[in-house]
Amino acid sequence: MENNESKLQDILAGVRAADRDAMRAAAEYQARLAKPPGSLGRLEELAVQLAGITGKTKNRLATKCLLVFCADNGVTEEGVASTPRSVTAAQTLNLAHGRTGAAVLAAQFGCAVRVCDVGVDAEIEDAAVLNKKIARGTQNIARGAAMSRGQAIEAMLCGAELALAAAQQGVSVLGVGEMGIGNTTTAAAVLAALTGASAESVTGRGAGLSDAAYQNKIAVVQSALAVNVPAPNDPIDVLSKVGGFDLAAMTGAFIGGARGRVPVVIDGFISAVAALCACRLCPPVRDYLIASHRSAENGCAIAEKELSLRPLFDLDMRLGEGSGCPIAMMLLDAACAVMNGMATFAAAGIDDGYLDLLDPARKAGEGAL
Repeated sequence: MENNESKLQDILAGVRAADRDAMRAAAEYQARLAKPPGSLGRLEELAVQLAGITGKTKNRLATKCLLVFCADNGVTEEGVASTPRSVTAAQTLNLAHGRTGAAVLAAQFGCAVRVCDVGVDAEIEDAAVLNKKIARGTQNIARGAAMSRGQAIEAMLCGAELALAAAQQGVSVLGVGEMGIGNTTTAAAVLAALTGASAESVTGRGAGLSDAAYQNKIAVVQSALAVNVPAPNDPIDVLSKVGGFDLAAMTGAFIGGARGRVPVVIDGFISAVAALCACRLCPPVRDYLIASHRSAENGCAIAEKELSLRPLFDLDMRLGEGSGCPIAMMLLDAACAVMNGMATFAAAGIDDGYLDLLDPARKAGEGAL
């Protein structure tokens, strides 16, 4: 455990904040593009963020990859999920072979998918699934800790090393997703522990629960918090007591992506909770995060508020698996296209002096790239 914790701390120590000089240069360059200031809205914000991540004003996200971490959760013993636990193993294989919603979207938009088993309650012998199994599912958080602290660190390190290796191998942008029946319950418990929000406010219906089952789910989250008393200022303690192997690995993936200086796309609720854990451990990670879609799960807005992030789109999605990430990556491509292809006012033969009347401070950026 000591060796793993030391490895994790080394990765955390290597995360650097975004390059503010590059962000200023990108904003100044945008001011010279032949368009009304701010007229491309969030695409302009994304382009500036990408510049801060890469250190370059103009970027191309040539290689995209979605990392999906799969694990089972002992809390399903409490009847918190309408889907059988066996679906985790089945969908892990389907993800790896391109048959799920997230996999189809990724293929459509040229995004590779890497599926990692960190705790599925089945023996999966398939070359398409990376075997990093820590145990066959976690313990029941309603009765005790999900895992040991050492196991939480092992899962985090798995995610961090996988993401960092992808960045070092030339991946331009990462997405982080999951597959694990019962993980909306663990994510709700982690979010409540980190923020102090009530169990009711962070707990949603997951894949679809009856009213009675939903009330039971809220009660299970409350029980998990009371039984385990996770320390809100120690995200590793929180993950080990009321989280899951998937959540811990995802937390590590956000950290590893930031360490590798690549943008990392959040999917929905569970992914956002893992991102929050990562930022609580290492605040500079926040500079590398892009929230894809607004999840229908109750707690997602709370996690996004804690992260000071706004999702890029709202399509009433709640599938998980990382399904929002490939769509968001296309918006990142659009932001890059604007910076790479649009003419400046000078190149377009347009006198932009009229803009100085609207924004006198704009004149200061004329010497930029």
